[in-house]
Amino acid sequence: MSVHDHKKTFESDSIGRLLLKMSIPATVGMLVNALYNLVDTIFVGQGVGPMGIAGLTVALPIQALIGALGISFGTGAASIISRRLGEKRPDEAARTAANAFSLAFVFSVAIIIAGEIFIDTLLIVFGATETVLPYGREYMQVILIGAFFLSASMVGNNISRAEGQPKISMLSMVIGAGLNIILDPIFIFVLDMGIRGAAIATVISQFCSFLFIMRFMVKGKSHLPLKWSYIKLHLPTVKEINILGLPALVRQGGMSVLALVINNVLRHYGGDFGIATYGLINRLFMFVLMPIFGTVHGYQPIAGYSYGAGLVDRLSEVNRKAVLVTTAMSTCGFLFIQCFAGILISMFTDDARLWAMAVPALRIGSGAIFLLGFQVIYSTYFMTIGKAFPAFFLSLSRQFIFLIPLVLILPNFYGLQGVWFALPLADLLSVIVTVVWFMISWQKTRHQMEQALQTV
Repeated sequence: MSVHDHKKTFESDSIGRLLLKMSIPATVGMLVNALYNLVDTIFVGQGVGPMGIAGLTVALPIQALIGALGISFGTGAASIISRRLGEKRPDEAARTAANAFSLAFVFSVAIIIAGEIFIDTLLIVFGATETVLPYGREYMQVILIGAFFLSASMVGNNISRAEGQPKISMLSMVIGAGLNIILDPIFIFVLDMGIRGAAIATVISQFCSFLFIMRFMVKGKSHLPLKWSYIKLHLPTVKEINILGLPALVRQGGMSVLALVINNVLRHYGGDFGIATYGLINRLFMFVLMPIFGTVHGYQPIAGYSYGAGLVDRLSEVNRKAVLVTTAMSTCGFLFIQCFAGILISMFTDDARLWAMAVPALRIGSGAIFLLGFQVIYSTYFMTIGKAFPAFFLSLSRQFIFLIPLVLILPNFYGLQGVWFALPLADLLSVIVTVVWFMISWQKTRHQMEQALQTV
C-alpha cells in the first residue's frame, strides 16, 4: 500500500468496513496464536500430566515478560507511526519502526543472559514448588533461546498493522502458531521429549514467524522499510516509544506480576493442582478474549490516524463501533464458557481432582468478562492519542489497583474460592473507572479537535 493509498483508505473508507478490514486479520492471527497456547497445553496435559501443566503455568509469566517487551515497543511505535502517517511525515514513521526493532534486540539479549543465570530463582518466585520446578526449568531453558524472535515478531506485527497492512501481521502469527501445532505432537510424543519438546517446537515456530516479518520489512514491500541509518537508536524516538508503550508493558507485564502473586497464593491454598487450575483457566480466558484484542489492534491505527489528521467525527465513530463490537464478542465468550466449562476442562486432563477444581473456577473467574470491551478499547484510546498517563493508570487498574489486593485479601475469608471471586470483581471495578475517565476526557478532546479545525 502506497502512502497515497494509505491516506485514501484511512480518510475515505467507512469506519465499519475499515474496522472490519483492519480487525479481522488481527483477530484471525491472534485466535490461531491463542489456539496454539490451548493445543500446547492440551498436548502437555495429555503427554506429561498435571505437573506439566503446572510447569507451564509457572514458566508463563517469564515468557509473558519477554512478549510484553515486544508488545510494548511495538504498540508504542505503532501509536507514533499511525499519527506520523496521518501528519504526512513518513520518514519519521520509518525511523520509529527501525528503532523499535533495535530496542527489541537490546532487551532480548539482556533477558537471555539474566534468565539463564537466575532461572531457578525466577521460577520459585513465580510459585514453583519442588515438584513443579524441574518441569518449569526444562521448559524455560529452551524458551529463553528464542527471546529475540518472540519480541521482534511482536514489534513487526504491530508496525505492519499501523501502516495499514494487517494481513502481514495475521500471516506472521498464523505461520508461527500453525507450525507450532504441527511440531508439538512430533516433539512431545513421537520424539518423546516431553515438556522440553514443547519448548523446542515453540522456539522453531517463533523463528519462522520472525523470518516472515523480516522479509516483509527488508524486501521493500513495506512503505516503512528498515534502513541502516534508522537502526541506530535515536534518543527522542526511543523515549517516545517507551512512554507510549509503557501502558502496554504494564498491561502485559502486569499479567506476570499478577501470576507471581496468584501462583504463590494458590501454592498456599490449592497446592500444585491450584497452580495447574489457574494455568488452564488463564489459557481459556486468553483464547476467548483474543477476538477483543484483535479488534483493538484494528482500532488503534484508525483512531491514531484520525486523531493525527484531525478527523474528529471519524474518531468518535470508531470509538463507538469498536466498543459495540468488543462488547458483543466478550458477551459471546462469557456465554460460551458458562455453558461448556466442563467440556473445555476435559480437553486438557482426565484427572478427576483437577477437573473438579478447574470447572467452578472457570465459571466464577469469567463472571464479568462480558464488560471488558469497554476497558480495553477506552484504555487503548488514551495510548493511541498520545495520552500516556491515563493509559498507564488504566492499564494498572485491573491487575495492580484492584486484582492483586483482592487476591491477597479475599482468600483470608473464602479460601481458594476467594482467588476465583477476585477475578470478576476486579474486572467490574476497572471497567467502571475506565468508562468514567473516558467520558470526562472525550468531551475535552473533542472540543480541542473541533477548535483546531476552525483555525485551519
